[in-house]
Amino acid sequence: MHEWALAEGIISKADRIAIENNLEITDIVIQIGELQQIDDEILQFALEQLRTDNMKKARFTLETIKAKLKCRACGEEWRLDLSSLDEESSEAVHFVPEMAHVYIKCPRCGSPDFEVLEGRGVWLASVRGVRKDG
Repeated sequence: MHEWALAEGIISKADRIAIENNLEITDIVIQIGELQQIDDEILQFALEQLRTDNMKKARFTLETIKAKLKCRACGEEWRLDLSSLDEESSEAVHFVPEMAHVYIKCPRCGSPDFEVLEGRGVWLASVRGVRKDG
């Protein structure tokens, strides 16, 4: 489950920010591209389990960034509806996002040659906290 690996990376980065800035973290916002097909419940659980002393009471907010694609052949831009993919296609895209080009075609011209404008990756969007005494 790559959600746990992602959670470890997020917690590690947030903890470094807390240490460098002498913070008690109160809020962490994570943006997740929908093409990553992250299981939010598993990621949320992993974050809660891995939290450090610098974020004992932190609230984790997960924001999904919808996939937006642009056809290189005709210029069409569209939002992808991942629910339109069958289970096999969805799983392939989940494990190897570059496989999207095999399963997804431009709705206007049918070309598999498109770029992903939005909806890929995982980002630590913001970390908020209060300064510790001392």
